[in-house]
Amino acid sequence: MNSRGSTNRLSSTSNFRSRMSFLMLSMFSTMAALYVAGRLWLDSENRVYLIQELDRRTGQGRSAISVDDTLKIITCRIIQADDFFAREQQKRLTALQMELGKASQEGFVSKHLLDNNEKDSKKKLLAVIGVSTNFGNKKNRDAIRKAWMPTGPARKKLEEEKGIVIRFVIGRSLNRGDSSDRAIDDESRNSDDFIILNDHVESPQEQSKKTKSFFAYAVEHWDAEFYAKVNDNVYVNLDAIGAVLTSYLDKPRAYIGCMKSGEVFSQSEQKWYEPEWWKFGDGKS
Repeated sequence: MNSRGSTNRLSSTSNFRSRMSFLMLSMFSTMAALYVAGRLWLDSENRVYLIQELDRRTGQGRSAISVDDTLKIITCRIIQADDFFAREQQKRLTALQMELGKASQEGFVSKHLLDNNEKDSKKKLLAVIGVSTNFGNKKNRDAIRKAWMPTGPARKKLEEEKGIVIRFVIGRSLNRGDSSDRAIDDESRNSDDFIILNDHVESPQEQSKKTKSFFAYAVEHWDAEFYAKVNDNVYVNLDAIGAVLTSYLDKPRAYIGCMKSGEVFSQSEQKWYEPEWWKFGDGKS
C-alpha cells in the first residue's frame, strides 16, 4: 500500500513532468515556426534578387521586378508564417506600401502599368526583314534599293506606317579591317541600312550560323511579330508579304518558309553539295 503522502508526491511529479513536456513542446513548436518562417523569408528575398539579376542581364531595367511583385511575394510568405511572425512582417508590408507610393511618384511603376504604357506609346512592328548579302554583291544591293527596298525618308515612313524594318545583313572579313570591311563600313554610313554582325566571319560554309546570328540580333533590337530572312537575289513584294504576315497574327509561333525535299547531294563536286548530308533522313532524302 502507498501512503497518502506518497500519492501526493507522485501526483506532483506527474503534473511537473506534464508541464515540462508541454513547455518543451511549445518551445520546440515556436522555434520550428520561426525557423520555417525565416527560411521562407530568405527564400522570397533570394527570388527577388534572382529576378532582379535576370532582368538586369536581359536589359529589362529596374522596372522589370516591380514593387507590386515584391509585395505579392511577402504577402504570400506572411500567410504561411505563424501569427507572431505575421505581425512583424505586416509592419514590413506597410513600409513597402509606403515605398510603393514614393516609387510611383519617381517613375518606378508596376510592370503591368509599364507594359500598357509601352503598348500605347510604341506600336509593335509587323516584321523585321534581313537581306543576307556578302562583300561582292554591291550591285545586288543597289538593285534592291531601286526595286523594292525604300531608302532615306521613304524607308523611315515604311517603318512607322507599315511596321516593316528592312536591313542588309553581313558579317566581317576574315582579315578584320581589310578593304572589304572598310567598303562595307563606308556603304553603311552612306545608306544606313545595314546590320553588321561584328562577331560573324563571312564564309559560304557559315550561312546557317549567320542566319541565327541575324535572328538573335533582330530580336534584341526590335520588338516585332515576325522576323524574316531573304537573300540579296530575291525581290520581295512588300504589300503581299505584309498581307500574308497579317493573316498569321492570330497564330502564335508560326514558322513560314520553303522546306526543300528530295535528294540530298553527298558528293562535293555536285552543285548542291551538302557538307552535312549524313544528318538528313533515311536514304539521303
